[in-house]
Amino acid sequence: METEEQTAEAPKQLNVEDLSIEILPVIYEIIRSVEKDHHDNTAKTRESQESSQKVLELQKRLEQAKTDIRMLPGIEYSKEQQLNHLEALKTQLQLKQDLLQKYRSMYPFPTQKS
Repeated sequence: METEEQTAEAPKQLNVEDLSIEILPVIYEIIRSVEKDHHDNTAKTRESQESSQKVLELQKRLEQAKTDIRMLPGIEYSKEQQLNHLEALKTQLQLKQDLLQKYRSMYPFPTQKS
């Protein structure tokens, strides 16, 4: 049984479904604020400050996305390693299915008659 210390030390692993990466709305807001054409300098200044805040929000969200992605299981393996592992698992599955089929045909199980 794990102690609280061991549980706290283990990094939390996420699934792809758990990721919440919402960056497109922020990008859209940045583009929309840049496209606005203001003739008033105070409005330009205010929009510039708002755009800067939105860029900072985007950077924060991207950093959070990077952190979350690093916690995905298997992310430390290259594509080739993942494909090799998948192929090995497929081979194991086929061998086990073949063995099951062989044992089913060798020793038929008696059926219960009621």
